[in-house]
Amino acid sequence: MAINEEKLNAFLGRAVGDLGAAFSAVLVLLGDELGLYKALAKESLTPFELAERTGTNERYIREWLGNQTAGGYVDYDAVAGTYRLNDEQAACLADPAGPVDLAGAYEIAQALFHTYPRVRDNFRSGAGMEWGEHHPCLFHGVERFFRGGYHAHLLNAWLPALDGVVDKLQRGGKVADIGCGHGASTVLMAKAFPASHFVGYDYHAPSIDVARERAREAGVSNTTFEQADASSYEGRDFDPITFFDCLHDMGDPDGAAQHARASLKDDGTCMVVEPHAGDAVAENINPVGRVYYAASSMICVPVSLARHGPALGAQAGEARLRKVIVDAGGFRRLRRAAETPFNIVLEARP
Repeated sequence: MAINEEKLNAFLGRAVGDLGAAFSAVLVLLGDELGLYKALAKESLTPFELAERTGTNERYIREWLGNQTAGGYVDYDAVAGTYRLNDEQAACLADPAGPVDLAGAYEIAQALFHTYPRVRDNFRSGAGMEWGEHHPCLFHGVERFFRGGYHAHLLNAWLPALDGVVDKLQRGGKVADIGCGHGASTVLMAKAFPASHFVGYDYHAPSIDVARERAREAGVSNTTFEQADASSYEGRDFDPITFFDCLHDMGDPDGAAQHARASLKDDGTCMVVEPHAGDAVAENINPVGRVYYAASSMICVPVSLARHGPALGAQAGEARLRKVIVDAGGFRRLRRAAETPFNIVLEARP
């Protein structure tokens, strides 16, 4: 077989980049946990100074800085011999309220390595894996990673894109946040709209406990959190109902959509935030699609299969979601209200 050297080198170039990212994942987690990124976001530092400020060993810090600089995560001044995060790096690595919490994403990656034996067995058997069976770092990583997007877009773009919802929330409404997890979206909305009351529902009891703690920490009193399935919670007369990055995971997404329609006011709004995806595989052959297909095969699809669900997957696409929300769920109108490189925001109306 004749090897095309140009194609071989191009492939190996991509593979080396991937290998470097995989090898560096632990070092990103260390940079976050040991406070290295936060220190470098404040000032330019030599390896000795960074080690001194963070209580770490200089020899290890020199290697860490070399890795991070080679990967473009840290800037290096060769003349001064100092390192620092630029503003864009700091926003993603050292600011919990930044547009993307990359360290949180790496916590998700850490969780996936913990699941490897189950993933291997599931690929052979077709079995599933419940959300609660994952390593706890998955729950914290998901909270951190998605919270960044919510801080960047939810209040100033996504909610305003919905017809009349912000006005209702300002006057005082009743909101259900389905699949709320640790409550990042719920608490953020509750702080912004103190006249409204927010109920977070999730079937994972430990996540509900964390959500209640997050609300206490934030000092919000207009929230309650309940352990309940998306198709059987008891609340009624909500406006709006929200689903943040969770409908595609569910064992019964049709039932969840139907229950949302039945629990919503007649003039209410259901907001469904989902991973950005096209309707065909060819539309998702891009870096974001690669990330989502990976997470989907190890998290989203197994969670749905564990409950004998349809396993929509993180790249379900708007056409497939329309079948769930409109055809099965009973909503009459559905439109794409907003989007980012990571998410689409769908507005469903009765």
